[in-house]
Amino acid sequence: MGMPQANPITVSITRTVLPEHHRRFNAWVQAGQELAREWNGYLGSGWIRTAPDSNEWHVLYRFSSEKTLAAWDESEERSWWIDSAAELVEITKVEHRTGIEGWFEQHGDTQLTVTETVVPPRWKQAVSIFLPFFPLSLLSNLLLMPLLADWPLVLAVLLNIAILTPLMTYIFLPVTTQLLRGWLQKPRRVKRRK
Repeated sequence: MGMPQANPITVSITRTVLPEHHRRFNAWVQAGQELAREWNGYLGSGWIRTAPDSNEWHVLYRFSSEKTLAAWDESEERSWWIDSAAELVEITKVEHRTGIEGWFEQHGDTQLTVTETVVPPRWKQAVSIFLPFFPLSLLSNLLLMPLLADWPLVLAVLLNIAILTPLMTYIFLPVTTQLLRGWLQKPRRVKRRK
């Protein structure tokens, strides 16, 4: 049996930028990207503003594993880079994600740290997605497919997915994860070795 493959990890950081420093912040982020590019395991990064007049910026960066991310996070270069923005920004939220955990986090509480958030195992995430997706997909096929019988299969499936994706993302999955919150957020039992 081979070694288990490391999961890529994405870091999402929300920063509030002082209004007079948006141009400097933009240059600062680009400098950080250039530094990170030199690190083993760096997969990419980017940033966006919440709105044109917003002081809130979302910065994302991705590494190939927790180990390569830790090497970057603990590096002198990153420490120097972070310190250089002390007068520009304040960190308001940091999240580490390896998959679709964002759907399963406790919303509304930005004070939670990564270690305090219980991320459900992947099989629970899969069950939580399956429960609303199966009936919604079945209903969609019953209602849409007779109307799209003459369409090419690719276009019919594309329309079906284009309708289901926002319904799942904004309505059904949030409701399901809220209803299953106790089960999803239940801490995992640690297996004891005998």
